Amino acid sequence: MMLRITTIMLAAAALVLTGCRDREVTAYRAPKDPSPKQPEMPAGHPPMGQPPAAGEPVAAAPGAMTGAVPTAEGAALVWTAPANWTPKALGSMRKGSYSIAGDAGTMADLAITAFPGDTGGLFANVNRWRGQVGLGPIEAAQLETNTQAVEANGLKMVIVDATGSGNTLIGAIVPYNGQTWFFKLLGPEALVAREKTAFREFLQTIKAR
Repeated sequence: MMLRITTIMLAAAALVLTGCRDREVTAYRAPKDPSPKQPEMPAGHPPMGQPPAAGEPVAAAPGAMTGAVPTAEGAALVWTAPANWTPKALGSMRKGSYSIAGDAGTMADLAITAFPGDTGGLFANVNRWRGQVGLGPIEAAQLETNTQAVEANGLKMVIVDATGSGNTLIGAIVPYNGQTWFFKLLGPEALVAREKTAFREFLQTIKAR
């Protein structure tokens, strides 16, 4: 009897051990995912996450605007402004800049700029100036009736006079030595009307240096 009980116990123990081996979990090391590839950067850009060294230029973002509109270089025009026109800082684009005071604190602005070439041509520039006082564009056939050609000191000028939205723009477009010069007076209608005679006299002082 004891022998039979012992045999049964040994058989049960063997079954338990076999079940444990069946449930044994095998451990293994999974391979790591490859590191994400860094995007290629423009030439001259510092590595990702690293600031540029002192004095080192940073590459512009794709599509970013760089540089500035070139202004005319070389031979220049000179002029004499009326005494009541106050000189202002030129900034990066202007060759000349003046403010003109009116009544009740109103102000007009006289801007002188110059650019290489014809800057799109006379017709385009006249319509651009008209747009600055809220007027619609004219047709090419109307150009002659909306401008006036004058000459001063050997320079050919085209004068534009346009009023709209309470403001007046009177300006002269002056081709010179492969450049186009713009002399533009813009301000409240009453103030610019007061200065029109002075502006036309001012145009007669413009000459090559």
